[in-house]
Amino acid sequence: MNVKIIQIIILFIVLLSCKMKDETSLIKPATSGSSPAVQQVVSPAPVPASPVRYLALGDSYTKGESVSPDQSYPSQLCAALTESGVQVSSYKIIAQTGWTTGSLEAAIQASGLQDTFNMVSLLIGVNNQYQGRSLAEYRTDFLQLAERAIQFAGGHKEYVFIISIPDYGYTPFGSSNQASISAQIDQFNAVNKYLSDSLGLRYYDITPISRKGLDEPDLVASDGLHPSGKMYGEWVNLIMQKR
Repeated sequence: MNVKIIQIIILFIVLLSCKMKDETSLIKPATSGSSPAVQQVVSPAPVPASPVRYLALGDSYTKGESVSPDQSYPSQLCAALTESGVQVSSYKIIAQTGWTTGSLEAAIQASGLQDTFNMVSLLIGVNNQYQGRSLAEYRTDFLQLAERAIQFAGGHKEYVFIISIPDYGYTPFGSSNQASISAQIDQFNAVNKYLSDSLGLRYYDITPISRKGLDEPDLVASDGLHPSGKMYGEWVNLIMQKR
């Protein structure tokens, strides 16, 4: 073989080797102890399938303590959906004043509910905070309840949404201890937001609305603690705008 041809072949091999080395160097190995970033994918917020069968899970904020039944946020949400052209065939509330995550789980089990729904909401945790229960317990219980909500939605995560815990530090009842209450509510909300994102569930942060309670007294019910119908209406406006 011609010597010149051999030299050209050798040069080509050398150049190819250098190119492969350069490309390989672009792949950076993981550092020791590091874990890959996980991108959280939140389910889209579709218009609910019609007719809507709604299940609302929670505590006094879902029950609508100190307001008439039609002023609770589940009732106002159903009314807003109907007004927007979405048929609502039924809604069911499993919620009572004073319930913790454990209380709600026990009530769900006792109900024997086996139905499926195409809209499910979960708002729970203020009584865990009020009773001084741990964040670790809340994390475990909330995850179980969120998974139950998904089960009630027939496995459709896009039918489930989470509502943040309101801040009662901005009410006459809690104002004297506002800073401490607000800091703890933030901690509990950080847990439910993280778990909601991890599960790919929609999350509505209504806490900033609740923190207008001292500046706008008509946002607080007559008991000086719970939201008024007007505040619940603002929650519903937020949900409807972002759904």
